[in-house]
Amino acid sequence: MAELKFEIKEHIGTVSESSKGWTKELNIVSWNGANPKFDLRDWAPEHEKMGKGLTFTNEELKNLRDILIDMNL
Repeated sequence: MAELKFEIKEHIGTVSESSKGWTKELNIVSWNGANPKFDLRDWAPEHEKMGKGLTFTNEELKNLRDILIDMNL
């Protein structure tokens, strides 16, 4: 299996933290040298491991924002 390469370009914020120190974070990440995207996933304390996550383009994140606003949370 090919090695997955990533670079966290910007940390936007932390959504939550588990008792084991993993954090659910929103970051801007470049995967395998591609254009950076917004990325929401769990990370180990030193970002050496990651869980499954979701990536969003600018337009997708704007659409998600609008959906959440419409929910009146």
